[in-house]
Amino acid sequence: MGTGIVGSAGAGLPVAMPGLRTVCAAMWALSLALLAVLLTARALHWTYHRDRAREHLRDPGTAPFHGCTAMALVSTGGGTLLVGRDWVGPDVALALGAALFAAGTAAALAAAVAVPLLMVVRHRVEEASPVWLLPLVAPMVSAAVGPLLAVRLPPGQARTTLLAGCLGLFGLSRLAALLGLPRVVGRLVVGGPPAAAPTPALLLARGPLGQSTTAVNAFADVVPGLPYGGVLAAVYGLPVMGFALLWLAWSGALVLRARRRGMGFAMTWWAFTFPVGTCVTGLEGLARHTGLEALRWAAVVRFGLLVAGWLAAASGTVRGLVSGALPAAPGAAPRGPRRGTARTR
Repeated sequence: MGTGIVGSAGAGLPVAMPGLRTVCAAMWALSLALLAVLLTARALHWTYHRDRAREHLRDPGTAPFHGCTAMALVSTGGGTLLVGRDWVGPDVALALGAALFAAGTAAALAAAVAVPLLMVVRHRVEEASPVWLLPLVAPMVSAAVGPLLAVRLPPGQARTTLLAGCLGLFGLSRLAALLGLPRVVGRLVVGGPPAAAPTPALLLARGPLGQSTTAVNAFADVVPGLPYGGVLAAVYGLPVMGFALLWLAWSGALVLRARRRGMGFAMTWWAFTFPVGTCVTGLEGLARHTGLEALRWAAVVRFGLLVAGWLAAASGTVRGLVSGALPAAPGAAPRGPRRGTARTR
């Protein structure tokens, strides 16, 4: 999803750049290929290392990342509708996009229910980190992509039902994230900055902000008869983007602090991609509905940050794969008794 968002965000930029559309389509194709590889790897992991896969569900550091699978499916489906059609044609793009959206939304709902439940039952609130937001953001990605499918349906029950479902997904994700974000902030205030390697994950908190703004703009574009849709999108999106800018300043300062203290590459660097990209798409929608030049150029600047973040994360990942540092081979799952928590003692 960190690769696909580059193509989706670039396709919506409110400025014309030679060759940008082709680059965006190429990024979509790369994201589709990576998705196929990673889904295959996940299936093989569950087949041959089932004990370790189950242990990952019990680990507060890895369980929330199951929401990434859902977001990858849905965001790639959205990219198929936006730019993939240039390469595969509108009919194939619609069928593939709908299939990815359906599969990803089902996975998003499962993750939004199961993963937080596991966190509540098995872990302490003091262990909360930004990655806990990942399964809560997944339905919001579906809420933002769903309207792209809805406009391709004829007016009637199917289209209205899809839009209503997307509004429900929006509420599910937004309210859940509102409950989860204070826990993350509280842990930072009480426990201090995280260790160096996990520090980039602080940017994940921008995901619900940018993605919800993108979703509201999408609703304003396609919901039939919505009075003052653009105004409503601006009333919601501008304050949320303001807080996203504040969070960028906070998390950016902590990332620079960690970098000065020797932070090297880690897979958390991929947090420089998708959360930033959702803010780009949110700003693009706000620029479209308000006509403000400042928002247009803010989207362009954020897109530049997104590209820089993707290059840093992708190059670090490639170096790790070539050197053998990534991925680490899964070992046998621990067989000792599970550590008790305040709820299970």
